[in-house]
Amino acid sequence: MPQRNRHDPTKNLVGFVVGDVEYAITIGAVREISNPLAIVPLPRAPAGICGVADFRGEVVPVIDMRSRFGLAGTPATRRTKWILIDLGGRTSALVVDAVTDVFGGLDIKKAPALGGGDEQRGIVGVTKHQGALVFVLDVRRLRDLAAELATSGVLVTSLPVPALSFKGEP
Repeated sequence: MPQRNRHDPTKNLVGFVVGDVEYAITIGAVREISNPLAIVPLPRAPAGICGVADFRGEVVPVIDMRSRFGLAGTPATRRTKWILIDLGGRTSALVVDAVTDVFGGLDIKKAPALGGGDEQRGIVGVTKHQGALVFVLDVRRLRDLAAELATSGVLVTSLPVPALSFKGEP
């Protein structure tokens, strides 16, 4: 019987790249990593939300991390990925330039105050991986963004289905 790969508890972060900077989020928040799907843009969506997508029958908000970090948009490439994360019972997709690695962030230091934009960036800590600095994001800040979309009335996740009637039927 083949041996199954078991989750390594020391690997607690999923790394990704946005622009030229490496970031990570806790692996416990990650539901899945996927190739990008078609996005339906939403009028009056909060900044950073590029629209919604149908992901396996679920309407998910799509958060453009380049936009969230104030970077210019770029066309998707083969390396562009979606990291589907659980934001308190609601799945959302993070559009990132590339996913790098699953690794252990054993020595996470508190993020330095960088002034304006700290709230938007949502960096909770900094660690090193393969000699590079990696900024660890606070998933709760993204949860607030998804909640803003849900409470804005822009996104309706379930619509009433009208009864169908056919010719000749009452």
